[in-house]
Amino acid sequence: MVNLVKGSAAPDFTLPADSGQSFTLSAQRGQPVVLFFYPEDDTPSCTNENLEFSALADAFAAAGVTLVGISPDPVKAHAAFRAKFGLNHLLLSDPDRQVIEAYGLWQEKSMYGRTYMGLVRTSVLIDAKGDVAEVWKVTRVKGHAQKVLEAAQALTRH
Repeated sequence: MVNLVKGSAAPDFTLPADSGQSFTLSAQRGQPVVLFFYPEDDTPSCTNENLEFSALADAFAAAGVTLVGISPDPVKAHAAFRAKFGLNHLLLSDPDRQVIEAYGLWQEKSMYGRTYMGLVRTSVLIDAKGDVAEVWKVTRVKGHAQKVLEAAQALTRH
């Protein structure tokens, strides 16, 4: 399993976006990127997380930071999710979990005594050189997007 470490190179990837375009991480060099990985569109916690990030999308853009959500859901589901909630950020589809696994986020989880494999909700701040600047394992959605924004703003002030 991959362990994302501050200062290490962020695994590069290309994924389809809900916009119909493709997104390649290495093409974003020169500006920071926030990747927030979430399990599933249109579920309570994932919706709240996306709404919080979406509400701060302009602040991320003003700081020169690209904001991207990633889940295993298909592009069509992402497009419907974005439209339903008026989301202001890009959503990438990783149905084969290639990027999720490259980032070490497909892990054994446990709920109500049942163990299963699933996506561990995580946010990653990548600096302008393509290196991992910060990693958050998200245990509480409320307020998380604001913490990520503050770290991204601090990174761009240096």
